[in-house]
Amino acid sequence: MTRRPGLAAAVVAALGLAACGGADAGSAAAPDERLTVLAAASLHGVFEDLAEVFTEQHPGTEVILSFAGSSDLVAQLDAGAPADVLATADETTMARAVAAGTVAGEPQVFARNVLTLVVPSGNPAGVTGLDESLEDAALVVCAPQVPCGAATAALADLLGASLAPVSEEGSVTDVLGKVTSGQADAGLVYRTDAAAAGDTVETITVPRAEEVVNRYPVALTAGAAGPELAGAWVELLVGPEGRALLGDAGFGAP
Repeated sequence: MTRRPGLAAAVVAALGLAACGGADAGSAAAPDERLTVLAAASLHGVFEDLAEVFTEQHPGTEVILSFAGSSDLVAQLDAGAPADVLATADETTMARAVAAGTVAGEPQVFARNVLTLVVPSGNPAGVTGLDESLEDAALVVCAPQVPCGAATAALADLLGASLAPVSEEGSVTDVLGKVTSGQADAGLVYRTDAAAAGDTVETITVPRAEEVVNRYPVALTAGAAGPELAGAWVELLVGPEGRALLGDAGFGAP
């Protein structure tokens, strides 16, 4: 997906929420307000684009984006990390934040995603699917505690496939990174991540993948420093502009 110009308005924070800096070092102007958004790793590209739109609509606001596996994000909130908005890659993980009281109000589902199998460009291991072609191939998947890992297990059960991954990663972007770097022969990732990888990977459709759908919810955190600003982010995300950006990135409508 082509990035909109001026993307530097959105600052991507490290997992520990230590911001990597708002304005350029030479800028003397400090932001009037800050909005911190914790988001599932698979939302990286589309939320960067959304942050640009948001800062255009809310001049003087710095958007700090922190991406990780959904379970890690919920753990950060449980540990008291400051944040205004939480967006996870499945409802089960969001439900844990609701039960812990770290999010406020009713979460809203804003997108859907499904899995696909990716291999490095050229498919050197000759993988054909979740079948016997994986016997001598290095397969990587998400760890079971994160949404893409739970979806992987559900899909394997649905197909009656027995998977023997060489590693289980903490986020879908880590799985994709193993494949694009040549450290793995195949990996199960979301279709949106496969599309974003472009020509660095080849996609192999997995039968019945459409039957295992991850629904993405978003909610304001209970400790949001600026609930009105956080609410504006959610409104943009679920509104026409957010839906258009999500659709362009390959996400399904909720």
